[in-house]
Amino acid sequence: MNFDLNTLNEQQLAPLKEINGAILVTAGAGSGKTRLLTHRVAYLIKECGVDPFKILAITFTNKAAGEMKERISGMVSGADRVWISTFHSMCAKILRMDISYLPPFTRDFSIYSESDSEKAIKEVLTTETGDDKLKKSVAYHLSNWKNGNQTLEEYVETHEDENDMRKIGRFMKAYQDKLMKNNALDFDDLLVKTVELFEKNPQILSYYANRFEYILVDEFQDTNLVQYKIVKLLASVHKNVFAVGDEDQCIYSWRGANFQNIFNFKKDFEGAKVFKLERNYRSSPEIIAVANNVIKNNTSRLNKNMWTENASGEKPVLFNAYDERDEALFVAKTITKLVADGYSYNDIAVLMRINALSRNLEEAFLSYDIPHRIYGGFKFYERAEIKNIINYLRLFVNLKDDVAFARIINFPKRGIGDGTLAKLGQTNYQLSLLENCLSLEEANPLRKKFASFIDAYNTAKEYVSLPLPDFVEKVLKVFAIRNAYNLKDEEDMNRLLNIEQFVSSVKEYVALNPEADLNDYLQNITLSSENDEIGQSGAVTIATVHAVKGLEFKAVFIIGLEEGIFPISRAFNSNAELEEERRLMYVAITRAEKKLYLSHASKRYLYRESQYQTPSRFARELGLLSLQSVNKPRENLYSSYGDNNFANRTNYKNESMSYGGGYSKTGKNIVDTSSFFKKEEKKENVKDVSIYKVGQSVVHPKFGTGTIVDITPDGLVGDIIFDGVGKKSLMLELAPLEIIS
Repeated sequence: MNFDLNTLNEQQLAPLKEINGAILVTAGAGSGKTRLLTHRVAYLIKECGVDPFKILAITFTNKAAGEMKERISGMVSGADRVWISTFHSMCAKILRMDISYLPPFTRDFSIYSESDSEKAIKEVLTTETGDDKLKKSVAYHLSNWKNGNQTLEEYVETHEDENDMRKIGRFMKAYQDKLMKNNALDFDDLLVKTVELFEKNPQILSYYANRFEYILVDEFQDTNLVQYKIVKLLASVHKNVFAVGDEDQCIYSWRGANFQNIFNFKKDFEGAKVFKLERNYRSSPEIIAVANNVIKNNTSRLNKNMWTENASGEKPVLFNAYDERDEALFVAKTITKLVADGYSYNDIAVLMRINALSRNLEEAFLSYDIPHRIYGGFKFYERAEIKNIINYLRLFVNLKDDVAFARIINFPKRGIGDGTLAKLGQTNYQLSLLENCLSLEEANPLRKKFASFIDAYNTAKEYVSLPLPDFVEKVLKVFAIRNAYNLKDEEDMNRLLNIEQFVSSVKEYVALNPEADLNDYLQNITLSSENDEIGQSGAVTIATVHAVKGLEFKAVFIIGLEEGIFPISRAFNSNAELEEERRLMYVAITRAEKKLYLSHASKRYLYRESQYQTPSRFARELGLLSLQSVNKPRENLYSSYGDNNFANRTNYKNESMSYGGGYSKTGKNIVDTSSFFKKEEKKENVKDVSIYKVGQSVVHPKFGTGTIVDITPDGLVGDIIFDGVGKKSLMLELAPLEIIS
């Protein structure tokens, strides 16, 4: 990408050319803020002669940081000297250099992932057996406290009217003491300890504040109080902050994000100038109109109205499904048509407010052989077999990491239980578990228990100076990790394949970061985000709206638009939470470039019972007519799709809806929708369902061999009994079936 200011519009050029002082840019979704940020950095370097070493750019995901580096490198030389990073990675880097100023921590500290933190919390709650509710309360209050920029004592006092707060406060302190003993920090500590480092050591703050002459912050609406404080501290000398954000896209208040930082910016930075980006480059005018219709109902926002010069496209579809199966089949059928029309599976995302809605989608996609990936499960680096290797590696960096030691000491099996581990910890309370283990004398009865581990650890330690991929291979071999899995077991084979993927990831990381060491690699994977992988797997993305923030897709489905689901029920009694739910809806809509499909169901099986649903208030605000489904379960689930009679049974019917918002009061607004699902019989990708007969044997790629036992009169749906699976009712036009007899 060449550096060319002519690629920016007037709204983007105005803030870009404001060189000094505090600049706030409120950027609507798809308004080209990444282009603005990258051109701003290039402009500072190329046109203003700023040393790249003096520029700091902060964003919220590793993927965004990587894209920013790549773009700037394509525009100007010296871009590799610009510090481009997420908040957490930046703080980790600063602490790696200077955390020794906060004793007893050393620069070899471990960074605990969410699962590591949960394990540490569980360990400090050993006296509260079975109290899962208390564990969740401690985890919630720990994060809330650290993101709120208070001392622990102040936080407990502020919340003392809540149940068991004094008790929770004691466990919070015990957790922090445990992390300190383990020379470990959790994600929130990376931010908090950086502030503490700056405040207790003015000379360190002075170095960074003087170094960073220009600071750029992306996704400013997602900063919490601690992150905002870090920005203010770093900008305390030069005061040149370029903040880009959109209060309409603040969807992370539950983890501390405070969009009020946008409103406080002018007050905190004297003379700050505010600019707006309202032109959208991503979406069609029809999608923009729907997004504006929804977000204008929020009151806590700046006055922005998105517009676009993109070519007109299709009007978004709002589908009223009979139930969740009908909804899933609507999505499956529409995706099949999109792919037939030239879309790739990577171009498509199905978004939901809660993960619980994904099951029926997955069943439909498996039935009709639609490749898909569900985000929100275990990240690759959180899988047990991978986590075990990571914890082994952590022990060669940080001898005090008790959480890592406790996780791996009995993997592979060594016959070491909790009782033996407790005795080891009592050997010397001043030492960590690993330090106690390595110092066991031959005469100590525990030595025999730990002998195989001690020998393996000492052997592996001799190879620590090898290139990182070679060292990882030595660890796998010395500790016989691959031997712990059974080659004849399919699940174990998958685990072994994951281990090979891990080894490959180490090699890839070293190829890109030849100067990196083991500590750098562990930090990189701990701070990685599942969001960085979305849309890269050659499959339809199924994810929560939170997971796809900052991404875009050519076609987007938003399912489950019902009261209590989207918006979530807990928002009903809080205007602030309801407005955040609406912002979440706005974010979901604005992920779409060309096609947008929204759906709600008349009834849904949820919370162990089937219940009738009320359409979401957001559905009313869209300004769309609803594509209705017939109300006959069997017909609705299958025969309403794919034939030329579809329009005779499906129409836009305002009289059946209990809400207004864009509906005619005459009850006569019947719209022909036959073109939406009309079967194009001459296309090669449309299957002739007349080839199927009752009694035929068929093969399905997921369900195996089966026999057709029934076909509906219209020939569209077949009941098939699969060996070992049971009966499945499938749409024959979509199902990937092969007739074998």
